[in-house]
Amino acid sequence: MRKLLFICLFLSAWSAHSQSFYRYRFEEPWSISASIGPTQYFGELYSFWKYSEGIQPDWNANFAIRRTIGTNLRARLEGTYYKMSGADEPSDPRAYRFPRNLTFRAKNWEISSIIEYHWHPVKVPNIHRPLWNPYIFAGLALSTNNPETQLDGEWVDLRPLQLENNPYERYIIAFPMGLGLKYKLNVYMDLIIEGNYRFTLTDYMDDISAYNVSEFYLDLVEDYVDGSNPDRLRLAIRNPRYLDDNGMPDVDKILQNGGRIRRGSGLRHRFDGYMTINVGLEIHLSEDIFENWIFRNRLYEKRFRFW
Repeated sequence: MRKLLFICLFLSAWSAHSQSFYRYRFEEPWSISASIGPTQYFGELYSFWKYSEGIQPDWNANFAIRRTIGTNLRARLEGTYYKMSGADEPSDPRAYRFPRNLTFRAKNWEISSIIEYHWHPVKVPNIHRPLWNPYIFAGLALSTNNPETQLDGEWVDLRPLQLENNPYERYIIAFPMGLGLKYKLNVYMDLIIEGNYRFTLTDYMDDISAYNVSEFYLDLVEDYVDGSNPDRLRLAIRNPRYLDDNGMPDVDKILQNGGRIRRGSGLRHRFDGYMTINVGLEIHLSEDIFENWIFRNRLYEKRFRFW
């Protein structure tokens, strides 16, 4: 009887122990994540690469769905809301941009499809995920593009005004790429730290591209004089040297100058871009995640430690 009782207890304990790890032996290809962090714009109103202008961040937040598609590969579909802005006022004096007195902000949405390549294999059971796993990634994104600036205390959409007589689309193509690092917090969850720079195919995220207004200033003046669209001239030329005592455009000075009023940086080969640095959490979806993680019954947990 003693031997039989010992065997029964041993088998019961082994069965409970085995079942406690049963949920960990399968690969869980799907996961979701959310993160937040600063956004830094790069363009005609900010030049980190050439001048020491510090960091002028806004913020962003995103949500992503990931799936394992290979030994070291994961695919993700991501949606991001981000804010970006730029201004001449804090620019480096060497850039000589502050006399333009130009500013902008934008609130955009982005959807992206990205492939991640991880240093350590990801096609493994959840319990076997490495503690640290750096990765690189690249993909394709579609973003809204709606720059604004203030005029008479109100925010004005710049894209419909076509200040440089060069229309641009509301939606733009971007190419996200960067580096990331994941730290395993527990069987179900990772901490994510990621830097993501987006190259774009537009120079109008800030509504500025042309070096000066020489090619279109006559059209701006005409719209201002005949009253058809006076805001175009007011928004395109904001240099105090070309404003009258009331803060309105001085048409005579603008015409005498011949359009040699600076607007952009003159770098025709460089498109605008933006960078995000995010911190967030990734949750690996398991069939029993709601039973065995934060949603489980704590009283039940105390009674059955293995489940």
